[in-house]
Amino acid sequence: MKTLRDILYNVSIQSIHGSNDISINELTTDSRAVKPGDAFIAVKGVHVDGHQYIDKAISLGAVAIICETLPAQLTSNICFVQVNNSAAATGIMAGNFYDNPSDKIQLVGVTGTNGKTTIATLLFRLFSKLGYHCGLLSTVQNQIGDTVIPSTHTTPDPINLNALLAKMVNDGCLYVFMEVSSHAIHQQRIAGLKFAGGIFSNITHDHLDYHKTFDEYIRVKKSFFDNLPSNAFALTNLDDKRGMVMLQNTKAKKATYSLRTLADFKGKILENNLTGLIMSVNDTEVHFRLIGEFNAYNLLAVYGTAILLGMDKAKVLQALSDIQGAEGRFDYIVSDKEQIIAIVDYAHTPDALKNVLATIKNLRKGHEQIITVVGCGGDRDTAKRPIMGDVAAESSDKVILTSDNPRSEDPVAIIHEMEAGIPVHLKKKVLSITDRKEAIKTALSLANKEDIILVAGKGHEKYQEINGVKHHFDDKEVLNELMKLMEK
Repeated sequence: MKTLRDILYNVSIQSIHGSNDISINELTTDSRAVKPGDAFIAVKGVHVDGHQYIDKAISLGAVAIICETLPAQLTSNICFVQVNNSAAATGIMAGNFYDNPSDKIQLVGVTGTNGKTTIATLLFRLFSKLGYHCGLLSTVQNQIGDTVIPSTHTTPDPINLNALLAKMVNDGCLYVFMEVSSHAIHQQRIAGLKFAGGIFSNITHDHLDYHKTFDEYIRVKKSFFDNLPSNAFALTNLDDKRGMVMLQNTKAKKATYSLRTLADFKGKILENNLTGLIMSVNDTEVHFRLIGEFNAYNLLAVYGTAILLGMDKAKVLQALSDIQGAEGRFDYIVSDKEQIIAIVDYAHTPDALKNVLATIKNLRKGHEQIITVVGCGGDRDTAKRPIMGDVAAESSDKVILTSDNPRSEDPVAIIHEMEAGIPVHLKKKVLSITDRKEAIKTALSLANKEDIILVAGKGHEKYQEINGVKHHFDDKEVLNELMKLMEK
């Protein structure tokens, strides 16, 4: 058990009232979870201000309160610690509480709009294949070796994050690969963590419901690299126009990857079809099982990271050539009789949708239709909805706009916003069907032999969230079920 004094090491403190030489059982930012002997950290969140629940935390047995604003009356025998930033303090305190696990592993963070999950997952699979015990923190799942731990956020809160990293250390993990979302950076969920390296994939239109402006979104992403230590590496996509912007102020060792220009890790696509990619990687020709230009970038990022971490080039390429991508990322099935290809992909931003559809166009032999089923999530960035509608209509032969995770919004209203972005001359190729299963069924009924159906937006997700309730829904499962019925 640690004392509050130990846990506060390196925290920016304004004042302490009461003794900090007290034992702390657990840390929590949730007043409902407080137990006797715990420290409660009052964090000002997006929707809730923890300062409102200080009295409740004390009534449940908290012995220490960490906050930015002290209550008007300080309860005796409780230690009150005033800090500059409660969110940042949470990360540092969590690190101290769990013996700073990120100091004992090679922790690599992946940030960017698209590709984070695939890059982190490929790194985990690559290093596992190379014989290392690894950890993974991703949107799809968290993993310690072969043990899967369900994931609820792209990046967990600082206390759970450090607890997970401590488990990974105790289990003997040497490398941990994690997605680092813009929300996590902004909300200080990674505060206090020591990274061995950071990877930038790309940046496009997303999360403006949260960050408000694109410039702010870029600034937040960039701050991850600004804070990397000098003994870490910072690997960036040179083909993204903001790739080098990310590394402007970093102290880390800079490295680049590219398909278009000279870079430390240079790739060239030689062939791209349903059997995978044939690429030249730093002048070595390799066949990969992944498909599409966007995956060529992901593979370069993974290769570059492995080399920067001291791995052998030949062993890395040999292992990478046999690895499959993350669940729900260009995940395809082919119907037995009609040879209809159905692709499930997480593409939920305009750029990701554009990339997937461009890849599908390149896979066409010429006569096949591309039928796209797509929606937009509710209670999220509304500005991208008309753009998503436009992208789908421009790059598909038929489009079915449908429901994604409407959450608290009216799915019909979301679809109308997507329809608004579709040019008049393309409207005739677009249908709107609110029920997602019905939309997928319609796509299959419209498909002829060897046509390609893209079901976009949800990817790995196994649910549909409607009015706060998560209902079981798996795009790939639905496709398999409907294809079997269709082929009877």
